[in-house]
Amino acid sequence: MAQYLFNLVKADGHAVRALAAGFLRVSMWGIGADEPHAHALASGDQILLYLGAPERVFVGRAELASAVHDWTPSEPQACPGDSTRGELLAQVEEWDPPVSMGTVLSRMAPSEKARADFQTGVVPITANEYETALAVATER
Repeated sequence: MAQYLFNLVKADGHAVRALAAGFLRVSMWGIGADEPHAHALASGDQILLYLGAPERVFVGRAELASAVHDWTPSEPQACPGDSTRGELLAQVEEWDPPVSMGTVLSRMAPSEKARADFQTGVVPITANEYETALAVATER
């Protein structure tokens, strides 16, 4: 089991926060065709759901219920946005209010390589980074 951050920064005409809420509501997450880490994702992996700059907040967590796959004919109708493939999610937990990345980073040792901005939609993270974000979410 691995841990990942699913990073959502642009939504092609959709409000990013509303798009993320839609993904969580249907327990699905779109994954871009050019996503370099998509091949590594597997059922059972743990993920943090993150809205990148300028928001820089975690909006929830989930477990992957599938590997990345092209949407079946009915899945694009259920999944918000315009992805042609993605993940099914299980044990989805939406965080309201969201958890600030700044708060999570302030709880980590300076030697850790964690940061707030990412170039890809799927970011491998350490177990400690994952657990730190969960701890901050629990304390809210």
